[in-house]
Amino acid sequence: MLACGAYTAASVQFSPCRAQSTQGRMGWKAAEKLFRHWKILRGDNVMIIRGKDKGETGIIKRVIRSQNIVIVEGKILVKKHIKQGQGHEGGIFTIEAPLHVSNVQVLDPVTGYNLFNIASLALFFGPKDTPVELVLEKTYDAKAGIGMPDL
Repeated sequence: MLACGAYTAASVQFSPCRAQSTQGRMGWKAAEKLFRHWKILRGDNVMIIRGKDKGETGIIKRVIRSQNIVIVEGKILVKKHIKQGQGHEGGIFTIEAPLHVSNVQVLDPVTGYNLFNIASLALFFGPKDTPVELVLEKTYDAKAGIGMPDL
């Protein structure tokens, strides 16, 4: 087994230590696939559809497009341990954790329903099916001349 970052004389071999070291590291990472068309902007009213705050609504506080994440104001709260340093105090602080953009859905600010789902809009505007009386109503009869255009 080769040491981390070691090379052989014949060819360069893959080092397993390098792959493991990048997996556990915390920090900034660019998204593998960026969304081209964003429907979510800062200040939008959204509902969280995944995670521990599922079903709750909130307002978008920050959008980070390079990582496909958003931060919802007052939701997905986590504890962060900050070491004391020069010019600031340390301690345990509660902050909002980022959330992937696919785990939120935009809500209409007036109605509070999902903007991009036809089924949820049907609850507000009424049923999808046409009433039986309107379906059976006769609007055209060639013999009687009902519904004929004037030419």
